[in-house]
Amino acid sequence: MSQQQASRENRDVPVAEPLVEVKRGSITESRHRGHIAVVDPEGNIIASLGAPENVTYLRSSAKPFQAMPLLISGAAERFGFNDREVALACGSHNGEPIHTELATSMLKKLGLGPEALHCGAHEPYGVEAALELRARGEVPNALHNNCSGKHVGMLAVALHLGAPVENYESPENPVQKAIAEVMSQFSGVAVTDMAVGIDGCAAPVFGMTVKAMALSYARLVSPPASFDKKTRDACERIVRVMNAYPELIGGTSDRLDTEIMRAAPRRLVSKVGAEGVYTAGIRPSDEWPQGLGIAIKIEDGDDKRARPTVVIESLRQLGVLRDESLEAVARYAFFPVKNRPGDVVGEIVASFGLKVKK
Repeated sequence: MSQQQASRENRDVPVAEPLVEVKRGSITESRHRGHIAVVDPEGNIIASLGAPENVTYLRSSAKPFQAMPLLISGAAERFGFNDREVALACGSHNGEPIHTELATSMLKKLGLGPEALHCGAHEPYGVEAALELRARGEVPNALHNNCSGKHVGMLAVALHLGAPVENYESPENPVQKAIAEVMSQFSGVAVTDMAVGIDGCAAPVFGMTVKAMALSYARLVSPPASFDKKTRDACERIVRVMNAYPELIGGTSDRLDTEIMRAAPRRLVSKVGAEGVYTAGIRPSDEWPQGLGIAIKIEDGDDKRARPTVVIESLRQLGVLRDESLEAVARYAFFPVKNRPGDVVGEIVASFGLKVKK
């Protein structure tokens, strides 16, 4: 690539906003940049930073929508999936026993075993669950994959529709086509305009603007009257079960989604995605009568120190987290920088202000 071509390509990259500062002593040593979009269910931008038109993948933030066909098609009812099982289908779980046992129960209702899952295996996200697995000398299986609940839901839809279960994760399978239609309906992006990649769990993942991601979540918590009753009912159930069982969306402790929904019960649904993605639907309230959707993309993909800092600060500025709610998640709001002996020598803090339109 010539220098001129490289320069032209760089100009096409949406400009990200500085969101987090990493301070050591008297100087800012590093910065994390990114994009934030806050929209109402009609698609009006309530607040933004960076470039809301930046295109990225939803990653696991797509899970509530990937679970929609499970409810809309009638598959959940046919196979007797209860609210906890529907919640697991929306989550990125820790691989704790409460998660693997629930995924096993769902598979039994389908007459299938773990070998039917095509999500692959990884060590449980939950530290204790991982240590216990090692202590028993066992290796992780597909049930421990954080996406196992989602994949069981996809298998259920395949069986219900009479679609092939052997390639349920293929973009050409009717299951994935149904999911793409749902994503299009909620985001307002035509199926043909959505970028499609393959996620870490082997299922298709959808690319769209940060604004479209936020719109999807605004419509999840406040579905338009133009949506058919089955879809609106599915939204209601998904929001309800995510709020009722936050430990199934993340884990029993120390998971951002879980802790935020516990801190602000019934005020929002919260869902992270890989590579620095975060989405939430803020339910209708006195302050936000229509509800809101928020989407965040940390440009460098940081999930550990930048994303939680930006999430907590954004929700604070929107008035969703305050007082006791804010205190409950304070440990995610900023992080100390420590040296090897353990002394605090700096801090990682949010460095942005949302201009909120009301």
